[in-house]
Amino acid sequence: MFAAYRQTAFAAHLQDHDPHSKPNRVLKRLLNPVLAILSVLAIAASLWNLRATTAGLEVRRIAIGDTPATVYRMLPERPAPVIVIAHGFAGSQQLMQPFAATFARAGYIAVTFDFLGHGRNPRPLGGSITEIDGATRWLAGQTAEVVAFARTLGDGRLAILGHSMASDIVVRVAQADPGIAATVAVSMFSPAVTADTPRNLLVIAGQWEGMLKAEALRAVGLSINGVPVAGKTYGDFANGTARRAAFSPWSEHISVLYKQASMAEALGWLDATFGVTRTAAPYLDARGPWIVLLLAGIVVLGRPLSTLLPVVAMRRAGAGLRWRQLAIVLLLPTIATPLLLRELPTHFLPVLVADYLAVHFAVYGILTACGLAWFRGRSAAAGTSLPLLLAAAAAVTLYAVGLPFWAIDSYFTSFLPSPGRLPLLAAMLIGTTAFFLSTEWLTRGEQAARGGYAVAKAAFIVSLAIAVALDFERLFFLIIIVPLIVVFFVVYGLVSGVVYRRTRHPLVAGIASAIAFAWAIGVTFPLLAG
Repeated sequence: MFAAYRQTAFAAHLQDHDPHSKPNRVLKRLLNPVLAILSVLAIAASLWNLRATTAGLEVRRIAIGDTPATVYRMLPERPAPVIVIAHGFAGSQQLMQPFAATFARAGYIAVTFDFLGHGRNPRPLGGSITEIDGATRWLAGQTAEVVAFARTLGDGRLAILGHSMASDIVVRVAQADPGIAATVAVSMFSPAVTADTPRNLLVIAGQWEGMLKAEALRAVGLSINGVPVAGKTYGDFANGTARRAAFSPWSEHISVLYKQASMAEALGWLDATFGVTRTAAPYLDARGPWIVLLLAGIVVLGRPLSTLLPVVAMRRAGAGLRWRQLAIVLLLPTIATPLLLRELPTHFLPVLVADYLAVHFAVYGILTACGLAWFRGRSAAAGTSLPLLLAAAAAVTLYAVGLPFWAIDSYFTSFLPSPGRLPLLAAMLIGTTAFFLSTEWLTRGEQAARGGYAVAKAAFIVSLAIAVALDFERLFFLIIIVPLIVVFFVVYGLVSGVVYRRTRHPLVAGIASAIAFAWAIGVTFPLLAG
């Protein structure tokens, strides 16, 4: 019976892909081999150039107490100013490598580290994240410990850089430590800045960070008479009163960390602070495009690799809803989920807003499934092989999580879960499974609405936006993570389409996407104490 199923499924697959029914069949036969070659070349070129960003540098991983840290410096070692670099919310020290590599190649000593509750730091973050005397005090104390250690590495001179959440932390640490000669605050929001402190303050914001651009100009304007202008330096480096706001073009909250304009501004500020004169153009880290090319290569490679997957169903499975029915099903979870969760408790994990996100995924998925139940007569799953479905899902999961694992963990952000994060991964997986299985089924099938997949994912983003608007104070940090969710939706959506066309079953990509999303969120959100 199983052999008969395979023959029937294979015959149906051939019928859908009859080479005589389409023109240019020779070119189409060559498409997958060409894509495989190009994608492998893109991945190889990306990894080669990413490795080259630290070529010639000593990159030494250390521990400062319990804090994982990394020291970047040129060889041979020589006395130099030290730059302490702090990452933002839900980040890790890997995220700050572009600044570290740029500074180290310019002759400085750079030190990155993982904040409490972030990356590979084994200790959770204590205190309330919204109170100055809570988590801010913990993070400032940890940063001061790193600064004290960093002073033992160089010639005694020191500067500090922080991104997003850490911008407020480094401002406060520099205010308490007059030995810190300069502060670089990237995507800064800090009420602590005064007209006189911290010393020699540079504020960098992305061109698309409207509110933070205004904050940068406000901070600079505290110490001058008149309206500050971006790109102009005010004050004097010698007495510590220098101030400047700079905007990196074509960048937002994350990409600002990968723009050469950001590197140039920060390095120029440090050189002016420490009186360094250069006779040649300095090295500016440019790994951003290579990371994009790497991810693009992995996505494109999915098409030729998909030909190795089994055909799971004899006919295309899915709800097969047209636009009118699809809109009705999507409307319910998009509006009802944030309204329901506005009244329900969602604090059950020691992780900031990730527990809410897990519940949002789950409730949204359950409501979507309820909407699908009204159209169950149109759903189809004829001739599905469960063993083949599970085998295909395992293979796609390995591709979606395992293949990019090393590159993401090495060059972008921490991607290895610690034991303390396993409960979070399990909770996230429950929510993402409900969401992806229901939405994948909703948007697939014979005669399914074209573009319905993208609209379904956009509806979820709208649902999150409504939730943030209803409870801004509690869910503010979701704003930071939404761009990452959008990127993941796009990347895994492309993979999902390729996998569905081959396997004919939406749950293959649904299972893989659920695991990949749970993993990515579970390893990035900060762990909290208590």
